[in-house]
Amino acid sequence: MLSGGTGPLPDGTRGGHSTSSWEAPRTAPGKAARRAARLAADGPACVWCGRTLEEGLVRATTEHVVPRVKGGPSWAENELVACARCNRARGHRTPAEWADECERRGWPVDRERIRRALEELAAAIGERGGMRRARRYVESQRRRFR
Repeated sequence: MLSGGTGPLPDGTRGGHSTSSWEAPRTAPGKAARRAARLAADGPACVWCGRTLEEGLVRATTEHVVPRVKGGPSWAENELVACARCNRARGHRTPAEWADECERRGWPVDRERIRRALEELAAAIGERGGMRRARRYVESQRRRFR
């Protein structure tokens, strides 16, 4: 019997990991890295109002296509870049509802970018599985953006 949990185990390991081949756990890219990647891919404009996102002037935020409270995952495929104003104002409205509201306000909504994000998210859900609530939500929104 082992006492105190210190020192190597009889098989030469510590806590289930070989002492000679231990690696730090890999983590997903942080929010800032995901936002920077999305900015590079989609350009520096808010998806909802079209304002140019600039450091110190119009703050870029990570916007979830499917809000977390509606079952949306914290995956890069579920994120768009939006200005802080639009992100706060959208709240938990669906992308289609918020896009319609933005257009009523006279803002140039990038519907193609939203449609593409919904397609990417649907593909990611199909590949990874699960996300039962998000799957239904994404499918209903994809129909609205076709």
